[in-house]
Amino acid sequence: MERISEVDRKTKETAIRVSLNLDGQGKSEVSTGIPFFDHMLTLLALHGFFDLSIKAKGDLDVDFHHTVEDVGLVFGATLNKALGDRKGIKRFGHAVTPMDDALSAVTVDLSNRPFLVFNLSPSAASGLSFNLSVAKEFFRAFANRGGLNLHINVSYGENEHHILESIFKALGKALDQASSFDNRISNVRSSKGTL
Repeated sequence: MERISEVDRKTKETAIRVSLNLDGQGKSEVSTGIPFFDHMLTLLALHGFFDLSIKAKGDLDVDFHHTVEDVGLVFGATLNKALGDRKGIKRFGHAVTPMDDALSAVTVDLSNRPFLVFNLSPSAASGLSFNLSVAKEFFRAFANRGGLNLHINVSYGENEHHILESIFKALGKALDQASSFDNRISNVRSSKGTL
């Protein structure tokens, strides 16, 4: 069973196409017009073993918000579509990832009950144009459209680049774990019988 999907979305602010192969090798082709965001999405795909293509054009002359949030919406919708009925998947994933001075833990539940928890280290500062506040908009949109409960907890870190990198790597690893199949699970992993 191939878990491959593609979603297009066009608005007056953005035009985005995302294609995803959940059972890939970690190959990516990402172009959002925001080089640092491209780098983070590339890391997510690499560490999640997803083949990912993202082509986005947005009103970056206004700010990054529309493009980043809309990429989250379309990427989340693409993930949701690729997961299909979610039968046989582990559903839960957790990863703790260091990046030099930063340590982040990401936990996901592919439950179709969207929610975001985003806890940062008190010392996290905003010095980048693609910063933690903008990244939070991506994570919220991604969780909402992807149907996942997403908890991001940064224990500590001073360098914002390192904090973001540890989060995106951990998210890739946690998603890989949660979306993986377990041959002991024949339906969905829920006492309700549905997600």
